[in-house]
Amino acid sequence: MAATVAPGPAAPARSRPPSSVLFVCGMNAIRSPMGAALARQLFPGSLYVESAGVKRGEADPFVKIVMEERGIDLSRHRPHTIEDLEDTNFDLVITLSPEAHHRALELTRTMALDVEYWPTPDPTLVSGSREQVLDAYRAVRDQLADRIKARFGWMPASSG
Repeated sequence: MAATVAPGPAAPARSRPPSSVLFVCGMNAIRSPMGAALARQLFPGSLYVESAGVKRGEADPFVKIVMEERGIDLSRHRPHTIEDLEDTNFDLVITLSPEAHHRALELTRTMALDVEYWPTPDPTLVSGSREQVLDAYRAVRDQLADRIKARFGWMPASSG
């Protein structure tokens, strides 16, 4: 297992890209479901993706709103923990919060897989108007999309 902190926008692409990725955050309510859903949308059929939390949180309505703006329906997402996962055979674990990173390192210390830490802001810490809060969620969504594209070598579909 190799633990790395992603430099800049994303870690450099490996020679053999991962085929299965687990996104982990604190409560599987905001950051990890966003990351997993974006990865599924960007790499349909080529990347097995799941998400989990250190603890089980509650579904966040702002996540549903900002993901719908990208054409992603998360209305059926139900937060769950790493321990709830039936399949734990992942090539890569991407952690999005400090507590998720520490927990992932504990759980994977005897496994041959990579764990990458992508520090990602918690949009629930933003106060202000509804639009200001939504902007914080959008910023997290867009940051995750950019990092996923860079990390996994996303190329836009050619039009022609």
